[in-house]
Amino acid sequence: MKSTVKISLPDEKTRFRVEIKHAVAIGPGKADVLERIAGTGSLAEAGRSLGMSYQRVWSLVAAMNADFVEPLVLKQRGGAAGGGAQLTPTGEQVLKIYRLIERDAQRAVSKRLPLLVGLIRPEAGTGR
Repeated sequence: MKSTVKISLPDEKTRFRVEIKHAVAIGPGKADVLERIAGTGSLAEAGRSLGMSYQRVWSLVAAMNADFVEPLVLKQRGGAAGGGAQLTPTGEQVLKIYRLIERDAQRAVSKRLPLLVGLIRPEAGTGR
């Protein structure tokens, strides 16, 4: 298992991506997609609220559904009753576990990050 930490300065917001096995990963983007699907019941609405195309959301969901032991999202095509999407119990569990990992990692990083940031030149990363 490999985790990737991405720090965005100047706000020092830390984002975590967990890579498991060779290509299975969950990070803030996929977690946000799951969270928005849970809240809206719609792939299209989740995409709109995240500034993603429907195709991008659909491809992230398809990847997650293929990678985990059970699908994380159930989709229903449109029709008389309309389409929709919802998280499965496994999807809810994956989202909860990821958010807990994210919270725990954020706490751990926040203890040492200010020390590291204090050693970085103010102009670093600006191309000067």
